[in-house]
Amino acid sequence: MALPGARAQSYPDRPIRFIVPFAPGGTADVLTRALAQKLGQRLGQPVIVENRPGASTAIGVKHAAMAAPDGYTILYGGVSSQVMNPLINRVDFDPVKDFTPISLVNSLPLVLVVHPSLPAADFSQFLALAKTRAQPITYASAGAGTSNHLAGELLKSAARIPLLHVPYKSSAPALNDLLGGHVDAMFDLVLTSAPQARLGKVRPLAITSARRSPLLPDVPTLRELGLPEGEVDVWTGVFGPAGMPPAIVARLHDEIAAILRLPEVQQQFASLGALAEPSTPEQLGELLRSELAKWKRVVREARIGTD
Repeated sequence: MALPGARAQSYPDRPIRFIVPFAPGGTADVLTRALAQKLGQRLGQPVIVENRPGASTAIGVKHAAMAAPDGYTILYGGVSSQVMNPLINRVDFDPVKDFTPISLVNSLPLVLVVHPSLPAADFSQFLALAKTRAQPITYASAGAGTSNHLAGELLKSAARIPLLHVPYKSSAPALNDLLGGHVDAMFDLVLTSAPQARLGKVRPLAITSARRSPLLPDVPTLRELGLPEGEVDVWTGVFGPAGMPPAIVARLHDEIAAILRLPEVQQQFASLGALAEPSTPEQLGELLRSELAKWKRVVREARIGTD
């Protein structure tokens, strides 16, 4: 029987599965495939992207958690799958105990967009309108527990304004109803809302991350607007099952970090509205724990979730 050290020295000697708990074709899928292609080249073995969507990402995440901790199954997980979904819905895994953090991969900002018919030319007018309008401003999301849902709950709490959540089955129908004027607002990925903003079909009011987005450079951040407590970063990283050998974690981390620092990869991520930013495994673990604490408070205040 091979010893763990010997296995780590020969790693990898067969293909690696890269689990994506989202449907094919979306931003997460495209970013994972870009990373997987480079990772396979550097490791000398194919890195096969395997989409396992369903149950608000819980199906794919649980599958990764139950895999052997040998480095041949890794997960593209993030704030939606490892933080928000477990806080909102009952899942069969522990987002901290059942996983080995490897590296942060990227973060994507959300943008608060409104239908042009809403009488709010900027963020301050939006807040004033929310406080004075007889009926609450409605905001669409891709479903309960998604990042654009909880971004709205965080804004409600931070700005002390009433907002009415309108959940959809995914982001596409939510955005379509915003474009049609059936809902007032939405926290959407910059990548999908920027083209609509340039056409005048939505009005962008604020970026949720600490940095402005190059896709909407004229839109201020919530920090610039005096509301840093409303910031949301849709971050993602690479995780393995709990108990992975440190040598394999280090190998994967080093290769992923090197890939994310490549100018062509940073440019490719930026074209999708994402910031490529590797981290140490320890930094990713700390981010996960701090985000769980942050969003647990938001969920409790909103009186949603599993508690």
